[in-house]
Amino acid sequence: MTRFILKIASVLILMLSACGHPSMTLDERLATLPADTIIEIKADSMFKKAYDIRLVQPVDHRNPSGPTFTQQVFLYYVDADKPVVVETEGYSARGGKSELADIFQCNQIRIEHRYFEESTPDPVDWQYLTTWQAATDDHRIIELFKPVFHGKWLTTGISKGGQTVMYHRYYYPDDVDVSVPYVGPLNFGPEDSRFRPFLDTVGTPECREKVYEFQKLTLEKFDSLFPMFLKEAGEKGWTFTRAGSPEIAYELSVLEYEYAFWQWGAIPCDSIPLTGTDKQIFDHLSAVSGFRYFADQGIAYFEPFFYQAMTQIGYYGYDFDRFKGLLKYAHDTGKPDFLFSAPPGIDYKYDYDFARQVDKFIKKDARRFIFLYGEYDPWRATAADPGDNDACIRIIKKGGSHSTRIRNLSPEQQELVITKLEKWLECDAVRK
Repeated sequence: MTRFILKIASVLILMLSACGHPSMTLDERLATLPADTIIEIKADSMFKKAYDIRLVQPVDHRNPSGPTFTQQVFLYYVDADKPVVVETEGYSARGGKSELADIFQCNQIRIEHRYFEESTPDPVDWQYLTTWQAATDDHRIIELFKPVFHGKWLTTGISKGGQTVMYHRYYYPDDVDVSVPYVGPLNFGPEDSRFRPFLDTVGTPECREKVYEFQKLTLEKFDSLFPMFLKEAGEKGWTFTRAGSPEIAYELSVLEYEYAFWQWGAIPCDSIPLTGTDKQIFDHLSAVSGFRYFADQGIAYFEPFFYQAMTQIGYYGYDFDRFKGLLKYAHDTGKPDFLFSAPPGIDYKYDYDFARQVDKFIKKDARRFIFLYGEYDPWRATAADPGDNDACIRIIKKGGSHSTRIRNLSPEQQELVITKLEKWLECDAVRK
């Protein structure tokens, strides 16, 4: 009799759970979606339908009847019984197919991060750009579409999008079944101290020395290279008010070179032009560092990121002492080095406890995570670490960069990742 009562109770619990997400067709959901616009768009032939949606979201989820903004969401539909890959962007969103949606030939939802491009509240009130508000954006979108899809759910994202995956699962651990953050750091401060030891040991001693010598060379050749910098800036309409001056921006670009060289790994160490012409040296610096990063025009795009970096999600800083006597304009102000890139007029206070709590969650309570990193990527210095949590996997691609993806892992690592995902998603992958 007791077993019978327990069985009935289990059935009732399942029925009540189902009532929380009553089944809907895609058309029914779209017809009742709180959105300003829903536009059907062309997509990869894998998908049956695709939509560009401007979803109405509260600026402050704690005050749902207050001001709102529209958040750009791309929905790609294959079949209601297939898994759903939710790509939580860290920045703006573009249309297109993600790697995981392609691997599993399944549905995809791509979400632009609040305060970027089409998803910016008007007016901008920076106090609502928090990890919890952004995670709650994602949570609400997932809840809205849960009635349509009956397969497993997976969140994924690249770099800052990978951070967004971690933060969303920290706040809403039961929203989805699986998470795959790509190359997402978990920084413990606005200038995390773990980067310098990593850069002092990454790659080979010979390559590290060439990187350092190139940086010194571009500072020593300031008088011949800086005019080229000004010429390129003038042609592209760049200004450097936020950085302080073009001279400071040039020197910051030299400091950035080390991070950028290892992050992307696109240029072989043998190609560093230590004995090249001034033009070859300048072109190499421009190609690797990207001068726009310190221009007002580049900062305007990344400003929301740097607000988060200076309040919750952290970043790195530079070692000015390594170039003592060579730096004439850029210097250590005693404040975070990238504070100038964050919105001005704000009294910044960093929340040092937040990332530690996320780290604790990943080590103890996280389930069904696969973390992907490249061996040479500086962001591996602050990689998420599951520790002894065997419910999560961390994969490091040998010699890999910030471009590490599932399909460029070693065959053994690919098989491990895909086999695990097939089990968790209860869906067969397409192996190429």
